Amino acid sequence: MAGTLESCVNQTVAIVTNDGRIIVGLLKGFDQTINVILENSHERVYSSASGVEQVALGLYIIRGDNIAVIGEIDEEMDSTLDLSEIRAEPLNAIVH
Repeated sequence: MAGTLESCVNQTVAIVTNDGRIIVGLLKGFDQTINVILENSHERVYSSASGVEQVALGLYIIRGDNIAVIGEIDEEMDSTLDLSEIRAEPLNAIVH
C-alpha cells in the first residue's frame, strides 16, 4: 500500500472515510499506519436536493484507521464537473 501511495504524493486525491465523508486535497505525506496529511483540502457534502457543497478544510490530517478508500483525482476532468448539478445521497457510515 505504501508504495502505491508514494506515487500519489503531491497529487490531488479523494479519501472516503469510514463515516462516509469524502475529503479531497493535495496529498502531502503519510506514515506507516497510513495517517495522511492533505493540503488545500475540502469536504464534498452530497445531497439529493441541493447538489454538492464544498466545505473548505485547509491543512487536514486523517487517521489511517478512519480511511476506507484513497483514490487519485484526474484534476482536468474534475475541473469540468459542475458540482452544483450533481445530486446524490450521502454515503452511510461503515458498521463494524
